Amino acid sequence: MIKSEMIFLGPPASGKGTQTEKLSKELNLPHIDTGKLLRAEIEAKTKEGKIAKKFMDQGQLVPAQLVAQIIIKKIFSQEAQNGYILDGFPRSIEQAEILEKALMDAGKANSNKRIVIKLLVDRNSLLERIVNRRMCKNCNKIYNLKTFPPKINGICDACGGKLYQRTDDNEETATKRFDTYNKETAPLADYYREKGFLVTVNADGEPSEVYQEILSKIK
Repeated sequence: MIKSEMIFLGPPASGKGTQTEKLSKELNLPHIDTGKLLRAEIEAKTKEGKIAKKFMDQGQLVPAQLVAQIIIKKIFSQEAQNGYILDGFPRSIEQAEILEKALMDAGKANSNKRIVIKLLVDRNSLLERIVNRRMCKNCNKIYNLKTFPPKINGICDACGGKLYQRTDDNEETATKRFDTYNKETAPLADYYREKGFLVTVNADGEPSEVYQEILSKIK
């Protein structure tokens, strides 16, 4: 049986978004992207969005309760009734415990369906990915100027939208994000390993190779 409740762990630019989007389409499960949900709140200039922006611009974690509230609502929606793929949540032990309690309270803590996939990538490779990353303003498709450039400079292949560099995609902010990840998120590997949910995937290779390894682990 293929797992239908998935959590992806990995440092910034490890490929979580790329792999989870592809997996979502193949398995017909909603891709719950924490970053996109938070950016939607920021663009809407909601109270929560304004708070989140201050933390994200500094490469810090958005408060656990705020993120959990947004994510858990999505998990319990009609769209996710058959499962989900979490990308960027939880990011701390605190968030993991909030999620665990919410699932248990709702009677949805089914360990047979759950798996946590940790993507392993060299730090120097991650930094290079970040500073060369570009995103489409229209459809949010992600490119890399070195490894996956658009056919026309500055233009999205998929929709023709304009590409831009996120304000946090620079070396200084990336370094802060790595430090924050190592302090807050990396301990989740042990947390989920103890529960028997964790598997690891070498994400240093080509995206297609990484994807095939993920498929072999979720069955």
